[in-house]
Amino acid sequence: MSGHETFPFRYGWLKKGFDAIQEDGSLFSADRAITELGVGKNMVKSIKYWCSAARLISADRQPQNGRINYLPTDIGTKLISDAGFDPYFEDPASLWIIQWQLASNSEQCATWFWLFNYWHGVEFTKGQIFNGVQKWLEQQNTNEVTESLLKRDIDCCLRTYVRSRHSLNFVSEESFDCPLTELNLISLLSDGKTYQFRRGEQNSLPDEILLFSITEFWNNNHSEANSIAFETLAYSVGSPGRIFKLDPDSLARRLDGISLVSGGIFSYQESAGIKQLFRHDDVPALAWLKHYYSKSR
Repeated sequence: MSGHETFPFRYGWLKKGFDAIQEDGSLFSADRAITELGVGKNMVKSIKYWCSAARLISADRQPQNGRINYLPTDIGTKLISDAGFDPYFEDPASLWIIQWQLASNSEQCATWFWLFNYWHGVEFTKGQIFNGVQKWLEQQNTNEVTESLLKRDIDCCLRTYVRSRHSLNFVSEESFDCPLTELNLISLLSDGKTYQFRRGEQNSLPDEILLFSITEFWNNNHSEANSIAFETLAYSVGSPGRIFKLDPDSLARRLDGISLVSGGIFSYQESAGIKQLFRHDDVPALAWLKHYYSKSR
């Protein structure tokens, strides 16, 4: 929980961290990282955390000395290498991918994972998140997390999605908002204490990115099945419906158009009150990203 050093990731951080380990997988453990990345020691740790939490890089422990080097992942290379789909996050679709990567990562992003997957209401407070995450961590037999550490994690999580109130009239490196605020998934209400999810169609979420998330969810949870119930895609822990905050009607409309977008690989059917998505061929999740970005260029 402490890896982000209380910093939400900023514009350019993911690309900067990814490029650095492409050149030198041991950089994050070297003293020169501060100079080469041009940020303070805590920010070096934060950049490493966010690149890893978004699964753009992965840890590789060296057997000869026990040191940890980092390697680019397939999705990191495909998305933000210099020859990748969107190295500088110019397309909002890329932010939806990062949202999926973070909010489905229960090991490194416990608060993000719990908030998007286990909180069933639309409105919530920090206290409600605290109580929920604390109880969930106890159920997971996670090592004891201190109250102060959990509170800092919750603050960082919310600042990942909610614009700072002073960011429009005070510009400094410390006030830069996280890129995920552009998704408008969470807003702070006028009382200054209550937060609210924005559920709906999520019009800036391309169908191909939805297909990417469906394929990953399918492979991770129902790999042998050729169909998935609508309720599973809408409500299950780790599902696209939960992580993208797609309300049931919006998700149903999106799935209805999936057959055309996927070239018939997926088809959505409603019969006798039973709603299901069928998969007729096994296509890698990353293929849907290639399909989208090659079309959008």
